[in-house]
Amino acid sequence: MEIERWERSEEISEAEKKVIQETWSRVYANCEDVGVSILIRFFVNFPSAKQYFSQFKHVEDPLEMERSLQLRKHAQRVMGAINTVVENLSDPEKVSSVLALLGKAHALKHKVEPVYFKKLTGVMLEVIAEEYADDFTPEMHTAWTKMKTLIYTHVTAAYKEVGWAP
Repeated sequence: MEIERWERSEEISEAEKKVIQETWSRVYANCEDVGVSILIRFFVNFPSAKQYFSQFKHVEDPLEMERSLQLRKHAQRVMGAINTVVENLSDPEKVSSVLALLGKAHALKHKVEPVYFKKLTGVMLEVIAEEYADDFTPEMHTAWTKMKTLIYTHVTAAYKEVGWAP
């Protein structure tokens, strides 16, 4: 699979950072459940992504996935990484550093195709919008869309930096 064109993230305004951080504080209060929901939807919608997880790559049933200790641990790591990014939105170097490490690990160690980050962040946005549908305003959607792009852009820049090729 060819790497999609490298995208540039739009600047996230101070007001949008605040919206992201306020939304995230509610999401992160239920971090394990939301993280598991995101990963299960991701694997149901994109079953080819399971190939990178030996512990549950053959699990088809979402309820069985939900009981997987490995999936739960990975959900906690995903949510922790996003939490670090959200907490440091005002520190671009920290955000870049965290996401570069994540991207390099997934490129070099795990050999995950970068398109899966675009898919995962899309699922993350869907789940957050559904979980908080009553107050997920257009402004929140715009801010989180920029956040999603920021994550994908920085992670895939790390792929490019290490010369990743499928």
